[in-house]
Amino acid sequence: MEDALIIRDLHVRVEGKPVLRGVDLTVRKGEIHALMGPNGSGKTTLAYVLMGHPAYTVERGEVLWKGQNVLELPPDERAHLGLFLAFQYPVAVPGVTVANFLRTALNERRKRLNPEDKGIPIPEFRKLLREKLAMLGLEESFATRYVNDGFSGGEKKRLEILQMAVLQPEMAILDETDSGLDIDGVRTVAEGINRIFGPHMGILLITHYQRILNYVKPHFVHVMYNGRIVASGGPELALELEEKGYEWLREQFAEQPTA
Repeated sequence: MEDALIIRDLHVRVEGKPVLRGVDLTVRKGEIHALMGPNGSGKTTLAYVLMGHPAYTVERGEVLWKGQNVLELPPDERAHLGLFLAFQYPVAVPGVTVANFLRTALNERRKRLNPEDKGIPIPEFRKLLREKLAMLGLEESFATRYVNDGFSGGEKKRLEILQMAVLQPEMAILDETDSGLDIDGVRTVAEGINRIFGPHMGILLITHYQRILNYVKPHFVHVMYNGRIVASGGPELALELEEKGYEWLREQFAEQPTA
């Protein structure tokens, strides 16, 4: 199933401590899956493992994408296969402008898809970048600033979505893209996600709160607790979580084994 990201029985440790305890999840192109759960439940760990963060040790399980177990690949190879991660806490890269960063990344992706590609012409790239900046409510001067250097929390999150808009990945993992945003920022970022999303892309949207799901409508909602996905359903599940909170998870799953 090359149009789906398939996670099977994924067990992960961090510094010797079990964090993911058997995660099973399938995200297909053309689907938005919201992954919710309390802090410390393993949501961000899952995102980092999918993209190959070296601090995490995979004990067993597999992650299939385009016929390959991507756990065997370095992060850059996963990106070239069309996987994308929007970070919860993006890092600054002083000295590298947003425009140069995006053009370099786009040209590298184009080259992997077609080794004879000479790169996007500068006028064409400028036109593309202006369109994407406008889509996210960003001034054109934003492109001349250094990557995340001195950015507000909202600007950092917009840049993550700008990267997704320019690179057009086939499977996007968005790790709490709404955290640190006010309601207008959430709406703007959500509108950008909605414009980018389509049948060519799958999205795993990790969030702690239901509010971004008022604007980005998921096809499926999953609840993670104690390193496992313990409940799945439709959008109504997110509304139930908003009403009930996460305390019922502790009550219902406290007695389950943790390893």
